[in-house]
Amino acid sequence: MRRRWRQQQQQAEERAAMRCCAGPGPRGGGALTTLLLTVYTILSKVHSDRNVYPSAGVLFVHVLEREYFKGEFPPYPKPGEISNDPITFNTNLMGYPDRPGWLRYIQRTPYSDGVLYGSPTVENVGKPTIIEITAYNRRTFETARHNLIINIMSAEDFPLPYQAEFFIRNMNVEEMLASEVLGDFLGAVKNVWQPERLNAINITSALDRGGRVPLPINDMKEGVYVMVGADVPFSSCLREVENPQNQLRCSQEMEPSITCDKKFRTQFHIDWCKISLVDNTKQVSTFQEVIRGEGILPDGGEYKPPSDTLKSRDYYSDFLMTLAVPSAVALVLFLILAYIMCCRREGVEKRNMQTPDIQLVHHSAIQKSTKELRDMSKNREIAWPLSTLPVFHPVTGEIVPPLHPDNYDNTSMPLMQTQQNLPHQTQIPQQQSAGKWYS
Repeated sequence: MRRRWRQQQQQAEERAAMRCCAGPGPRGGGALTTLLLTVYTILSKVHSDRNVYPSAGVLFVHVLEREYFKGEFPPYPKPGEISNDPITFNTNLMGYPDRPGWLRYIQRTPYSDGVLYGSPTVENVGKPTIIEITAYNRRTFETARHNLIINIMSAEDFPLPYQAEFFIRNMNVEEMLASEVLGDFLGAVKNVWQPERLNAINITSALDRGGRVPLPINDMKEGVYVMVGADVPFSSCLREVENPQNQLRCSQEMEPSITCDKKFRTQFHIDWCKISLVDNTKQVSTFQEVIRGEGILPDGGEYKPPSDTLKSRDYYSDFLMTLAVPSAVALVLFLILAYIMCCRREGVEKRNMQTPDIQLVHHSAIQKSTKELRDMSKNREIAWPLSTLPVFHPVTGEIVPPLHPDNYDNTSMPLMQTQQNLPHQTQIPQQQSAGKWYS
C-alpha cells in the first residue's frame, strides 16, 4: 500500500510539473487568482528523484516539507499518528560540498520547512543540475536522502526589458517565498504597473545585502528585496520616486510622497527610497577608447602559463654564490684590519726616542708610585714604604729606628705618626697658671 501510494503521488507531481511553466506550482495554485496566471514562478513539493523544470531568469522556489520526511524515519508512524520530531536539511550539488551560486537555502528552525530558492542563469540552460537533499532527524539521528533534478529551460520572453526592485521592510525572506504572499505582492505590482507579462525574477534577504540583524523586539523583520520584470515601461507612479522633491526627502531620511503607496501599505511596507528601476532598452555604452601613454602598458596578448613539464632547477650554484661573496668581502676586511693593527705599529723604542727625557722620568715616577700603591692594597702586612717613615728625629737629629716590629698588627696603625708618639721626644714646658715652670 505504501509503495502504491507513493507511485500515485509521484505521478500526480509529474503531471503538475508539466504545467509549471504556464502558471504557479501545485503548492500555491489555488491561492493565486486568474489575474496572475502569467506569473512564471515555480513552486513544487519534495519527492525522491524528483524532476523540476524552471525557466532561466525566473524565480524558482522548492519547498522541503517536514511532513513528507517524517514518514521516512523508522519507526514509521501509523496513519493519523502525530509526530513532531526536529528535522533539518542539508542541500548540495552532487559531487560538491555546496549548492550552485544561483541557488539558496533557508530554514529558520528544525520545526519549520526548508526552502530552496533562486533565479537560474542562462549559462545553465540545458544542463541538468542534481541537488542532493539530506534530511536529519535530530531526535533519532536517522537520515534520509533524495535527489532533486533541476532541468533549466530557456524562456522565450526573457529577459524582460523593464525591471524594478522593491525593498519590503516588514517581511522575512521565508515569508515572502510563500505562494500566497508572493502572489498578493505581484498582484499589487500589476495593478500599479499594468503590464502584459510580469515575472518574479529574484528574491534576496536584506542580510545578504549587508543589512543588520533586527532586534528581537516588536516582531521586527530583516527585510527582503524583490525584483520583478515586465514588458511595458514604468508607470507614472513608479516614476514619482525620481522627482526632485522626493529625492530631497530621501536625502533627509524622510518618507517620499508616492500616490500608489496605499495599494501596498495594507500588507507590504515598501521603502520607496530604495526602489531601483532598470530600463534595459537604453543600453548606455560604457566603452572608452584607451589612449596609450605614460603608465599604460602595451597589450601583451593572451596569458600563457608555463608548461607542466618544466625541468627542476639546480640551486647549488646559487647557494655557493650566496655564501662565497659575503665570505670574500669579510676576508678582505680582516686582512686590511690585520695589516693596520700589526704591520703599521711604531713600537715602544721609537716612541721613547721621540719623547723628551724629563717627560719619560716623570712618567716613570708616576708608574712606580702607582705600582707601589697597588701592591699595598693587595697585602697590608708588608713593610711600610720608606716614603711614609721619618728618617731623622725632628729635635735631636738622630736616626729613628722602625716604628713597628714585624709581628705588630699594622692594619690598625695610622699612616702618619704624630710627634707626641715619637720616642726620644723632648717635652716642651708648659706655663702654669701660678707662673711656675715644670719639667
